Amino acid sequence: MRLPPDPSTARVAGPWVHRDVSANGIRLHVAELGDGPLVLLLHGFPEFWWTWRHQLVALAEAGYRAVAVDLRGYGDSDKPPRGYDGFTLAGDIAGLVKALGAARAHLVGHAWGGMLAWTVAAMHQRLVDSITTISAPHPLALRHAIRRHPRGQGRASGHVFRFQLPVYPERWLTADGGAAVARLLTAWAGPKWTVSPEFDEVVRRNREAVLVPGVAHSAMEYFRWAVRSQLRGDGRRFAEAVDRRLDVPVLQVHGALDPVMLESTAADSGRWIGAGSQFRGLAEVGHFPHQEAPNTTNGLISGFLAAVQQ
Repeated sequence: MRLPPDPSTARVAGPWVHRDVSANGIRLHVAELGDGPLVLLLHGFPEFWWTWRHQLVALAEAGYRAVAVDLRGYGDSDKPPRGYDGFTLAGDIAGLVKALGAARAHLVGHAWGGMLAWTVAAMHQRLVDSITTISAPHPLALRHAIRRHPRGQGRASGHVFRFQLPVYPERWLTADGGAAVARLLTAWAGPKWTVSPEFDEVVRRNREAVLVPGVAHSAMEYFRWAVRSQLRGDGRRFAEAVDRRLDVPVLQVHGALDPVMLESTAADSGRWIGAGSQFRGLAEVGHFPHQEAPNTTNGLISGFLAAVQQ
């Protein structure tokens, strides 16, 4: 019988340094590279910190301290049974900024990590200099789009509702060595990336990462809170907390072929963005612009951060 991978397998070697940081009552694993203003990189589903390997190098070369974190429940970070609500997750990132010794940070987030960046900027604005969201509309823009366009964004978000079932989604995600991860990455990416030389390694590493004990369940808990909280008081309080125009600039990067977070949904986030914000759509790119078009995405992020720093 094959044993599940050890969490330490998430510590992929590279030019970065791995370390553990205590924040908000848990241990978070980070990979860090470079010196300068802090840029905190927040991954999405079904990935882990390694999704930012291209950005870690590019941002360090551009003069930033780039830090990619395994979010709560992922990779080699702690996987507590609770704490997958928007308030606690935002507290994790706010605590991490402080634990890293920084007064403020630029947040860059993909998908779930991007929506978390929106949330942190609204709830802990004094800790945030800017946010870059990749394939991530504002949480309320996504909520509104699902309700108003059930055949559009509602259908695109079908997996979110399937993940509400108990137990089955975890078994589905981990069956056959994480084969579902390969199917999700292939279905959500633009076709050019799926035939690229690096795609096989991306699939292999993310399949292995989802098999780490506790990861599949933790990943599902993000989705379960997001849906179930809308019928509870904590969901209403969350909506009120994030329903404010940000005081910091926002860069939105979105793939035109993204089948999960539709470009039109992301574009509807305008009512919540601050002055100096930008929207950049990428042709022939799917749900993973930072991996599918790393050079273009790196250039957009670096240019945006340079403008914010002025």
